[in-house]
Amino acid sequence: MRKRIGAELSREAPVEADLVVPVPDSGVPAAIGYSQESGIPFELGIIRSHYVGRTFIQPSQEVRHLGVKLKHNANSALIRGKRVVLIDDSIVRGTTSVKIVQMMRDAGAREVHMRIASPPTKFSCFYGVDTPERAKLLAAQMSVEAMADYINADSLAFISIDGLYRALGDNRDPAQPQRCDACFTGDYPTRLTDVEENDPAATLALAAAR
Repeated sequence: MRKRIGAELSREAPVEADLVVPVPDSGVPAAIGYSQESGIPFELGIIRSHYVGRTFIQPSQEVRHLGVKLKHNANSALIRGKRVVLIDDSIVRGTTSVKIVQMMRDAGAREVHMRIASPPTKFSCFYGVDTPERAKLLAAQMSVEAMADYINADSLAFISIDGLYRALGDNRDPAQPQRCDACFTGDYPTRLTDVEENDPAATLALAAAR
């Protein structure tokens, strides 16, 4: 499925480049799909330590930055002088993306293009995924163009919600949802009763954001 998402992302957001590089490990399958569909060679230009956990759920910005530095290292011999397409599965706070793009530039990349194998994460998850509150989600606060400037990428693109469903072999029907896509669309499959009761202003903001 993730390879199909990467292939669809390549069709939706092509770019001239020399290498497709995944942000490991979650970006690897989508990067393979992107590479196969685009014909751009796939390379493991980033090496990941498997002894560092998820960074976006860490409690402080300082710890998140340190976690990214400890977790990823660039393969400069592959990256130097190349136009690189970085493939990741999502952008949440943007912490990892900022550091990874800068890591590519420090390794000598000529261009850095970021492609994300999900639509922008604009809404919090209330069903068990430990995402931050909406005010800390980068895509909820910025346009895609502003996000590209923020992470210092030459370009940035996300797969569309329709492209995601095409990759899954489905057609999205908001009236009869088969999958939860609330973190992308704001269409929550249940009433957010705790939010409605405790923060009516947040409820109105969610409705306006959709």
